[in-house]
Amino acid sequence: MAYIRKYKTTSGATGVQVCYKEGNRVVKTVQVGSASSEAALFRLVKKAQGIIDAEKGTPMFNLDRYNQK
Repeated sequence: MAYIRKYKTTSGATGVQVCYKEGNRVVKTVQVGSASSEAALFRLVKKAQGIIDAEKGTPMFNLDRYNQK
């Protein structure tokens, strides 16, 4: 199972990771990046979701409603 993890960095930015779990253990972590604005954070979350979707072949969530115009 894969999920997106957001956390605060020491500089105050928000970091984004894709974490993979087997059972109750995290077995792999992919660092996507860190952002200090909402727009940048949004792009990182979409990128993280793309990483998860590419591995599975089908999207877990439909994030089209969040596309900025």
